[in-house]
Amino acid sequence: MVPRDNHPRNFPPRAFVPTAAMFRLTLCLLALTSSFSAAAQPNVVLFLVDDMGWMDSGVYGSKYYETPNIDRFATRAMRFTNAYSQPLCSPTRASLLTGQYTARHGITSATGHQQPQPAGHVFLPETAPPNAAMLLPESKNFLEPSQITLAETLKTAGYRTAHIGKWHLGLTKPHWPEQQGFDVAFHCHPDPGPPGNYFSPYGVVPDGVANAKTKIGTITDGPDGEYIVDRQAAEAVKFIDASKGAPFFLNLWCYGVHGPWGHKPEYTKAFMDKKDPSGRQGNPIMASMLKSVDECFGRILDELDKQGLTDNTIIIFTSDNGGNTHSNITSEGKKTANEDWTKWAGNQPPTKNTPLRDGKGTLYEGGTRVPMMWAWAGKIAPGSTSDSVVGPIDVYPTVIDLLGIAKPTAQTFDGVSYAKVLQGTGDLAREGYFNYHPHAGANKAGGVWVRSGDYKLLRWFGQPNTHELYNLKDDISEATDLSAKMPEKVQALSTLIDGFLKDTGALYPRPNPAYKPTVAQVKPQNTDPLDGWKERQCKATLRDGVLSMKATGQAGNAFLGHGTGTMKGPATVKLRVRSTAGGAGKIESFPKGSADPEGRIEVPFEVKAGDWQDLQVEVANPGPLGTLRVYLPDAEIDWIEVVPAKGKGMRSDFDVKS
Repeated sequence: MVPRDNHPRNFPPRAFVPTAAMFRLTLCLLALTSSFSAAAQPNVVLFLVDDMGWMDSGVYGSKYYETPNIDRFATRAMRFTNAYSQPLCSPTRASLLTGQYTARHGITSATGHQQPQPAGHVFLPETAPPNAAMLLPESKNFLEPSQITLAETLKTAGYRTAHIGKWHLGLTKPHWPEQQGFDVAFHCHPDPGPPGNYFSPYGVVPDGVANAKTKIGTITDGPDGEYIVDRQAAEAVKFIDASKGAPFFLNLWCYGVHGPWGHKPEYTKAFMDKKDPSGRQGNPIMASMLKSVDECFGRILDELDKQGLTDNTIIIFTSDNGGNTHSNITSEGKKTANEDWTKWAGNQPPTKNTPLRDGKGTLYEGGTRVPMMWAWAGKIAPGSTSDSVVGPIDVYPTVIDLLGIAKPTAQTFDGVSYAKVLQGTGDLAREGYFNYHPHAGANKAGGVWVRSGDYKLLRWFGQPNTHELYNLKDDISEATDLSAKMPEKVQALSTLIDGFLKDTGALYPRPNPAYKPTVAQVKPQNTDPLDGWKERQCKATLRDGVLSMKATGQAGNAFLGHGTGTMKGPATVKLRVRSTAGGAGKIESFPKGSADPEGRIEVPFEVKAGDWQDLQVEVANPGPLGTLRVYLPDAEIDWIEVVPAKGKGMRSDFDVKS
């Protein structure tokens, strides 16, 4: 408090009549003070792309996709060649905001659009069907409000914060970004992908989508036909402009390039005849969507330039998981009378991650290695590269270290700061980096890996002593398993995994006590183990009461068919399935039988990668169901049931009858 005798009100009036020189001096001091304050508190921009693979930009090696803004950003950034994510989006997003491994924060799958589990929920079940060999952990569907997020730490330090775009870390208001430290929020739920579709009005659900839910969140519609990625750029520019000199944290999680594959036809046409000289990529829809993402990023860079903020802004560019190599754009895209998706996409998957193995949803490099670049003028060497092994858990501690902000003592961190790597003053000392995904894969109950130096050891749950070991320096494609040749290395890295699982409190899959293994069933004479279902463009095999369905023809065309007799709609088709990679499915009803497509009804749905899931698809049309077809990606099926609104339905449990 100012002493009363020295209070300005008691000074003679002439003491407050500044000369011109004094006025200019005051302005200079204010400018210097403002400059010092801004320099002391750099802005932070985190730009996260959805499903962008390691090879999906020019700077990372693509000869097909056109990403001029991302590429020009690389000229002033440090580019990481060994940056990782989780195999799926929600786990990565939670790790970015908490600095924790998924095993610790509990979000291990892309389930953030589902209802949050109640207090006291058991995430590792005690029972499972007799045909399930393992008890598998369940992913948490929300980010715990008790977490002290990166946004909350920056807000406490005086930053204005904004989240713009996909959230996928909690469906209900207590788990929205507004409750996790963000002053401004532009988001929508449910949101595995964009809000309903890519074009305004965003609340309109694409034609044929089953079980559509009402849009909730804070997104507002724009002019008809506005593209959501363009809108994200506009909201980001508005936020930057409104910050008016105050330090800010812009957390933009782009909706592109996730399904349902909304694209600008005028962009897509430009890629129709373009060829990739490497023969690796070639999907014009994905190229079109990446062009829009690149433009969004470019508008943010341009706005920072316009506002004179570029030199005082830390900019981070990355992706939430590896490139999507399993979805079928043709079958998943929104068809209209004016849009031929077969012509656009040619039944290609969104992208290819070659030379990396596999893609999104897997623990191989194609599913977890992602682009990562950092820029900060005068602090990070422009056009530089680093082979340090880093991941989403490290972003939080690195940002606050660069800003000189102390770690919140109540927050547990698994990540470490690599500020010295960015600033060229030191290396990152790390014994091992881990990736934990305990959800079912192909004949495997999920797994975990450790990257230590050049070596990567994968351990598959549910199969004791099942490991794969790769030297990524010599074998980036993970083609040669060295585990049998290097048992000592396997043991050393396995010990690291044991320590990681114990330290993070990971829910470890364990054998199902109710499991009843049997030898492979052989179809008895005059018995149909498929209960009348016919396999088409797939191979269906039965084991332990579970039907395994694997495509033999073109992806997306595999199905099981069954006549329904006199059964009439509306009806509900229920099924319990499990799929390694997930993907598009659909129900087709042929009222006059499959030989006559007149009146055919098609209802698409999505199969998520991971554990067993119960799906329910409504065939709303009245009248005869005729022949039903169930299209699925490669999957295991426990049972299928057709329940009409009236009359008797049918159920197939795929148990061999004697």
